[in-house]
Amino acid sequence: MNLFKTIILIVLTFFLMSCLNVKQAEKYDVLILNGQIIDGTGQTSYKADIAIKGNHIVKIGNFQNAIAEQTIDATDHVVAPGFINMLSWAVESLIEDGNSQSDIRQGVTLEVFGEGLSWGPLTDVSRKALIDWQADIKYPIEWNTLGDYLDYLVQKGVSTNVASFVGATTLRINTVGFEDRSATAEEMDAMKSMVSQAMQEGALGIGSSLIYAPAFFSSTE
Repeated sequence: MNLFKTIILIVLTFFLMSCLNVKQAEKYDVLILNGQIIDGTGQTSYKADIAIKGNHIVKIGNFQNAIAEQTIDATDHVVAPGFINMLSWAVESLIEDGNSQSDIRQGVTLEVFGEGLSWGPLTDVSRKALIDWQADIKYPIEWNTLGDYLDYLVQKGVSTNVASFVGATTLRINTVGFEDRSATAEEMDAMKSMVSQAMQEGALGIGSSLIYAPAFFSSTE
C-alpha cells in the first residue's frame, strides 16, 4: 500500500511539474486571424495574424493558439492600415451622423478637411456664410476656432479620425470679405495670426482652392 501511494505521489509530482512548464496561452482583446497583410511599407503582402490590446496592435505573427475576447477570421481578406481621404468634405455629414458608414465600410479611417474652406477660425462674416450655405444638413455653429470645431466633432462622437488644413479662402473671408481686391498689410498680418493659432491647434498647414471666388481674387503674393 505504501509503495502504491509512493508511485501515485511520484506520478502526481511529475504531472504538476509538467503543468508548470507548459506556457500559458497568451490573452488579447482582439485577434485577426489568417489575413493577407498589406502593411503600407511597400513590401510584398504576407499571411499572418494580428494581436490587439486596447487601441494598439501589439504583435503580428502566428496566434492560432492564443485567447481573445473577440476573434475575427480574415481568411481570403486583406488586412491593411486605414485609408486616408485627403480631400474630405465630410465636414457637415459627420455632424449629422458621426458613424460615417459610407467611408468606414470602404476602409477610410481618416478624414482630412480644409480645401480652401475650413470650419474655423470664424468671424461673424465667415460664420454667417457657413450658415447661409447650409442645405439639407442644418446645424448650429457652436465653435470659433478650427481646434474648437475638431474638438466638437470628437466630443459629438465620430467613427473616423479627423484632421484639417486651415482654409486660405476662410482666412480671406475673415479679413477681406468677398471683395475683389488685394489684402492690405494689416489684413495679411491678421491672416498670419490666424494661421499661427490654427497651427498651434493642430492644423496640417494651409489649404487653397483658387478656382472659386473669393479665392481667385488673391494675387500670387
